[in-house]
Amino acid sequence: MKTIELTVEKRSTKGKNEARRTRIGGKIPAVVYGAGKPTVAVSVDRRALSDVFREGASENTIFLLKLEGTDQSRHAMIKELQRDPATRKAQHVDFVRVLMDTKIRVKVTLEAVGTAVGVKTEGGILEIVTREVEIECLPGAIPQKIPVDVSELKIGDLIRLADVKAVEGVTFVDPPDRVLLHVTHPTAEKAPEVAAAEAAAEPTEPEVLKKGKVAVEGEEPAAEEKGKDQDKKEKKEK
Repeated sequence: MKTIELTVEKRSTKGKNEARRTRIGGKIPAVVYGAGKPTVAVSVDRRALSDVFREGASENTIFLLKLEGTDQSRHAMIKELQRDPATRKAQHVDFVRVLMDTKIRVKVTLEAVGTAVGVKTEGGILEIVTREVEIECLPGAIPQKIPVDVSELKIGDLIRLADVKAVEGVTFVDPPDRVLLHVTHPTAEKAPEVAAAEAAAEPTEPEVLKKGKVAVEGEEPAAEEKGKDQDKKEKKEK
C-alpha cells in the first residue's frame, strides 16, 4: 500500500478551548501515540486530510507524518477519526505509530471477482457472508482488498477462507473454515395467474352503512330504534 506524506504541527497546549481554536483556524486537533513512545499532541490541516481521503486513502493507509519546522517524521495509521454527528466534519484524529519492519494486524475488505455460474446461468443470488477478514503482515504489505474468485460457483456452492488464494506476505488470522460467500436460490416469485387468483379470493370491502347503527351484542339499542320496536309490539298486542 502506498505511503502518504502528511504534515502535522505540534500543539503546545491541550483542552477543549484550545481544540476549538484549532478547528476555527482550519486545522484538526490530533494525537500521535504508540511504539513505546510518549503521546504527542499535534494538529493537521483539514483540507489536506480531506484531499488524501478524496484521493483514495482508507483506514489502512500508512501515513508518513512530518513535523512542521523539523526533520522529524513518523510512520503512522489512523486509529480513530471522530466526526461531528451533525456536519460529519472531522473533529479529532488519533494516529498510532507503526514500525515498518514489524508486522501488524488489520482488517481488509473482500472483493468478489467475476460472475458466478449460479448467478449467470441458474438465476441464483450471490450472498456475501463476511465482508472483511483480519490479516497479519508488514505495514508496507497491506493489500487494498483481498480478491475472491467466484466465477466457478454454482447454486449451493460456497467459499471459505481456506479456499482464498494466498497473498504474498500476508497471513490470515481468521479461522480457515469461516464462510465468506455463497450462491443461493432466489426468493420464489408468484406466477401472474397465482397472484391473480389470490387477489380474486380476497374478501371485498364491507358495505358502509349510511344510516342507523349496527347493534353490538350486549349494547342497548338506540332510543329511536327502541321506540320503533315498542310501537310494533303495541300494534301486535292490539
